[in-house]
Amino acid sequence: MKRPEKKLVLENGQEFYGIGFGADCRRVCEIVFNTSVVGYQEIVSDPSYAEQIVVMTYPLIGNYGITDEDFESRTPSIGGLVVRECCDTPSNFRYTKTLEEELEERGIPCLSGVDTRMLTKIIRDSGRPMAAIVEAEMPKEEALKLIAATERPKDLVRRVSCRKRWVTRTSGHKYHVVAVDCGIKYSIISHLKERGCNVTIVPFNASAEDILAFNPDGILLSNGPASAFEAPEVRSLFEEIKGRKPVLGIGLGMEAIGLAYGATLVPMGCGVHGDHPVRDLATGRINIGVLNQSYRFDTVEGTALTATHAAVPEGYILGFENKEDKVIGFQFHMESAPGPQDNVYLFDRFIEMMEEQNHA
Repeated sequence: MKRPEKKLVLENGQEFYGIGFGADCRRVCEIVFNTSVVGYQEIVSDPSYAEQIVVMTYPLIGNYGITDEDFESRTPSIGGLVVRECCDTPSNFRYTKTLEEELEERGIPCLSGVDTRMLTKIIRDSGRPMAAIVEAEMPKEEALKLIAATERPKDLVRRVSCRKRWVTRTSGHKYHVVAVDCGIKYSIISHLKERGCNVTIVPFNASAEDILAFNPDGILLSNGPASAFEAPEVRSLFEEIKGRKPVLGIGLGMEAIGLAYGATLVPMGCGVHGDHPVRDLATGRINIGVLNQSYRFDTVEGTALTATHAAVPEGYILGFENKEDKVIGFQFHMESAPGPQDNVYLFDRFIEMMEEQNHA
């Protein structure tokens, strides 16, 4: 099959030519880069990347195909994918289709044959620019007009959150967790189930009254796209439930908690997407975490929060807690899908908080 020639046009006018794969359509989105070595399926299906074109820095993508068990959401909402080389002949006994087949089916346009090292450097220096995947023959001026006419979406959490509550159960459960869906990853739910939790997933704008009516043992505020600034409902929800039930915040959920306690959330330019060293401040141990953030907390001093984890070597806050309110939050993906499993032990802290609450 002959693939179409395509190009990526950045808002500063720079062009990158390559071969299109996936869906044969145009797309204008914010563009970011991801430094993960493995886990392209999890990245493509992670709702945190909604409406973003993702540049993979690892040069070969698609070599183990797509497997039915490894999706992080039912419907991938990524805007597009840019790679150095796409492998269309995967070697994996578990794979059910190729990456290209999955992306074509989902209507996601992609580009291969691009110098992703140069592109990553440009994105790193310019933040999170807008970009367009278009036909190679489109004049640059026309592509730039297309970019200029496209606004950055401001309702991404609403787009990826569930519309109605749904429930997933495990045999012999010990705890019931209500998860507020800001773009939750399935692997987070799986880790809770492995630890004996039934999980009820509710929309991001569910009321505190409705959530507490389930009488949960704990509440999870999930990861999601953009930042907590664009989902003020989650911050307001936490302010109502604070101190009433143990709460775990991940990614966007952690940001909402920090804002509610008065910490200052600041933009990061290009952000951090992929593997990054994380220091446990209590033990000094450094693990590898998977980050997907465009904002950060430089400090939680002056708030009721205590820092528990920090980025290495930068030092900004990646984890905090309030023991009195039974609240913990982490900016990195504890379940590390994709990536190493260094931080899954932190789910056990959430379990311990629920256990303490039940025996208080």
